[in-house]
Amino acid sequence: MVHSTWGDWFVRDEIEATEPNGLSVWYLGCNGYVLRTAETTVYLDPYFGDGSPPRTIRMIPIPIDPTDATLCDAVLVTHEHIDHIHPPSYGPLVENGTEIHAPSASYESPDYDGDLRAPDDKRYTVEPGDEFAVGDLTIHVRGANDPDAIEPVSYVVEHDSGTFFAAGDSRPADAFTDIADEFDLDLGVLAFGSVGNIVHTEDDPTEARPTEWYNDGDQVATAANQLELDRLAPVHWDMWHGVGADPDAIADHVASSRYPNVVETVRIGDRLDVSEPGVVQLRDVRNH
Repeated sequence: MVHSTWGDWFVRDEIEATEPNGLSVWYLGCNGYVLRTAETTVYLDPYFGDGSPPRTIRMIPIPIDPTDATLCDAVLVTHEHIDHIHPPSYGPLVENGTEIHAPSASYESPDYDGDLRAPDDKRYTVEPGDEFAVGDLTIHVRGANDPDAIEPVSYVVEHDSGTFFAAGDSRPADAFTDIADEFDLDLGVLAFGSVGNIVHTEDDPTEARPTEWYNDGDQVATAANQLELDRLAPVHWDMWHGVGADPDAIADHVASSRYPNVVETVRIGDRLDVSEPGVVQLRDVRNH
């Protein structure tokens, strides 16, 4: 079960009530997004779970109950970890015939016990090099470097208004320089966090150990320069107790680098338009 802290206003009155002029991206916290154009709505790594305390303790609100969403043309998944492929989160989005695209390990070895809730005829397997269309978006699947995942991928999402890049939980990767050669990336998101003591209940429920899941500041800077990002939004720093970080610190790590040109701090519920910098205010604020 998913219980939205915000009720249904965010998905109904903000995301689905907005008429984007180009490609807009709403940050769902953790490493999840809603990508919308005037024609198309895509969810990428949506996670509306509460974690699994004491191993992972969620630090931010749950913004959406997916049963309240009425617009979804596809779900994209980067890898098999539960906060990226979570059946209670994506299930209501795909059970009415919407496509889900994920690496094979996300179906065969998901970090979840239970029904995948993805109809067989709408379950698509992706690997680096794939390309497909969802409405007016062109999705390119490319490589990633997540040492904690089985076969992670990244996504390049192209639209006439600009190009968005989602790395999943990838650290710097050889594939990123190839992506920079192939695409002009307007906006990219990279996972950022700190090393913290996590109780790995699947191994030993009595002892915590130092755990590194995400990029530190120097790794974010390296990845952003490999990708030649125009704009960077650090993400995932907000999610888990004990491995959080201050995204404003990224500016110091990239201060002497060629890329990114802009670093934007986003918090859960924020919207970015791929075509121009700046966090876009909530619809009710804009209209009053």
